[in-house]
Amino acid sequence: MFKNYIKIAWRNLLKKKVYSFINIAGLGMGMACCFLIYMYVQDELYYDQYHEKKDRIYRVIHGFSESSESDNVKPDYYEVWGNAPVGQALANDFPEIEKIVQFSGRADILLRKGEKMFQEEEVFFMDSTAFDVFSWKLLKGDPNTALVAPFSIVLTESTAKKYFGDEDPLGKTLEGDESGGRSNKGIYTVTGIMEDVPQNSHFKFNTLISMSTFKQRRPEIFDWWGYVDFYTYFLVNEEFNPEAFQKKVPEFLARRVEENLEGYHIKAEPLEDIYLHSSALRQPGELGSMSNIYIFSVVGLFILFIAIINFMNLSTARSMDRAKEVGIRKSIGADRKGLIFQFLGESLIIVVISSILAFALVGVLLPLMKELTDKSFDFTHFFSPSTISILLLCIVGIGFLAGSYPAFVLSNFKPVAILKASAAGNQSRGVSLRKALVVFQFTLSIILISGTIIVYTQMGHILETNLGFDQERMLVVDYNYDEQVNEKLDNLKHEMESIPSVASMAAARSIPGSHFPKAETSIESESGEMRHETQPIFQVDVDFIPHMGLEIVAGRGYSRDFPSDLDNALVINESAARQYGYSNTADVVGKKFTQWGKEGKVIGVVKDFNFESLHKKVEPLTLMLERFASRYLILKVNSNDIQSTIASVESVWKSIAPHRPFLYSFLDEDFNKQYIADFRFRRLFTIFSVLAIFISCLGLLGLATYTAESRTKEIGIRKVLGAGVTNIVGLLSKDFIKLVLIAIVIATPIAWYAMNLWLQDFAFRIKVNWWFFAISGFLALVVALFTVSFQSVKTALMNPVNSLKNE
Repeated sequence: MFKNYIKIAWRNLLKKKVYSFINIAGLGMGMACCFLIYMYVQDELYYDQYHEKKDRIYRVIHGFSESSESDNVKPDYYEVWGNAPVGQALANDFPEIEKIVQFSGRADILLRKGEKMFQEEEVFFMDSTAFDVFSWKLLKGDPNTALVAPFSIVLTESTAKKYFGDEDPLGKTLEGDESGGRSNKGIYTVTGIMEDVPQNSHFKFNTLISMSTFKQRRPEIFDWWGYVDFYTYFLVNEEFNPEAFQKKVPEFLARRVEENLEGYHIKAEPLEDIYLHSSALRQPGELGSMSNIYIFSVVGLFILFIAIINFMNLSTARSMDRAKEVGIRKSIGADRKGLIFQFLGESLIIVVISSILAFALVGVLLPLMKELTDKSFDFTHFFSPSTISILLLCIVGIGFLAGSYPAFVLSNFKPVAILKASAAGNQSRGVSLRKALVVFQFTLSIILISGTIIVYTQMGHILETNLGFDQERMLVVDYNYDEQVNEKLDNLKHEMESIPSVASMAAARSIPGSHFPKAETSIESESGEMRHETQPIFQVDVDFIPHMGLEIVAGRGYSRDFPSDLDNALVINESAARQYGYSNTADVVGKKFTQWGKEGKVIGVVKDFNFESLHKKVEPLTLMLERFASRYLILKVNSNDIQSTIASVESVWKSIAPHRPFLYSFLDEDFNKQYIADFRFRRLFTIFSVLAIFISCLGLLGLATYTAESRTKEIGIRKVLGAGVTNIVGLLSKDFIKLVLIAIVIATPIAWYAMNLWLQDFAFRIKVNWWFFAISGFLALVVALFTVSFQSVKTALMNPVNSLKNE
């Protein structure tokens, strides 16, 4: 019996090749897209899951508030970057904490091995307990001692190969320069080689240096509760209770914190919540987006539903062609159960073939997916027991869903009624179902079109927004705080500005889009009292403000005509003026300040500029005059011959700073690196949206083809009576156009709501205008009309004699 069902199913597939192709291709593509999105979402959800003790690893996040109650600190005001003494204090006071591991903020260091010289930019100074807490695999060396002694260094495999090639690096040395105030220049001994950090880790690195190296350079800061440069993670025992721990924190801080840190709080954040759920600032690495996970999951389901709807529509449409087959089978003794099994079996066979096609497409598209997402996907993940179970359930579920109408409705027809061709009532029910499914299908498609337009418009807005500073043709040279370079800044400036294509040069510790420290700054309030606040700080040279095109809105900028500016002057931005209570920003000029050992008067206010991503509003900022703390040279290029300018700048650099590599970039490109994840989201969203629309059109083409075939006789008669091609095309297209118009009405409010939610993640965002949805509807209408017209025109051009003869 089952063999017979398979034969019939196979014959039906071959008999209706066009429908079979549309069904299999559409469903296969839909399933392939869904599988790829599933792999992406799974990878995002599995960040940090490789750590064996992941459920027992927490970290400290630090917050400040005016109230002493920790619950009054908004989560957005917590920072991961904090002080050092909190680590040892927690270890001493909480027996449930088994291990503490602390590491510095991300450091850069110039390492040399003979003639090989590289500035490593993913470096952490880390405690020796790192390998007790985290599950990083040490291939060579002792995990208990690798990060104990000063000037010990652990390299990842790829970094070790860069310096040592195929030789064994263990015990060998590298020469290292000073690292941004965290270590002195010295000889580092390689004490360990570890596997490269897994890609699905919330922070990554290629080099670890012992924390004792940092401590040897600046031992005093390890006892300062107010000095920020450390991340604190800890491993707890099985009995650890986060709620009980948090209740003990206020008493712990009151007992331990001796410095004046009013309103200081800490919280424990689980490792498993970090990548997708942490809202704390100053992270050690990039975070994911739970909203993007939801969006891609919905897009994946949309695509799958669209493909299933295609399948169901064509199945219900063709089911009427098989009504007489059902009538004959029932009249010669076939029971309803057998017919149900037959139709469901045929549907399942198509789904199985589509699944095979989907697997093949995933294998072909996986390299492209890796390139688009910058992730490494393993195709073998499909063969895990859990994934196979999900796939089997999907195949059975889709097969049952798509075959349910012909199986349960057709099998219920009375044979006499069918053979008398009185199944019209049931057929009308099938038409109503198909119309509803087409509306649902195009509703999803229009939502995706609207989403794509809004995503593109927002990302364009980000790139075109005036950031408040000059970013075009700004050449940035990174020398990592090198003291020898800072001592030669005057010489560098003279030589660089002697290059005809270089208009001007400035130096700074931080530039827009880069890392910046925060400083506690006291400024005289309107009442005459000194008000203490913390905000980001840019340490700059005297030319930075005019060179970057920053606008002075009150007072003046730094000047060589005022030598006292070096120690007794401060420039702030408008947001900082408001932070200290000055609604009229000009009123802050002339007020006293103290900051990082300097004191004097505020001499000027610059207009707010976006020194961080447009996801964030402009924060208060102080610009301190401190040229010898600089890390970057910023050169304004006034020539179109960029390569020639770079060559000239490099020549000057090598003559003045031959001990350092020439590392350059462009300010606009560096700033836009903050949007890598956003542009990746745009690419993926657009690609999957286009595929969803294509699959919708594929199904619509199938339905249009069926409609034209079923009305061949009617069209022939109409043409004999004088109907033209335009009349026939309009006749065949108008029903589909009505359905698309209904879909536009339904999709618009849904898309408006969903995209407004997505835009909330941007402080600087576009307004969602009505014309976004008008364009989306118009595009959907054009695509649907083109798809339907393709078959309608073909049918309308047929010879009516042939149509009537075939009938």
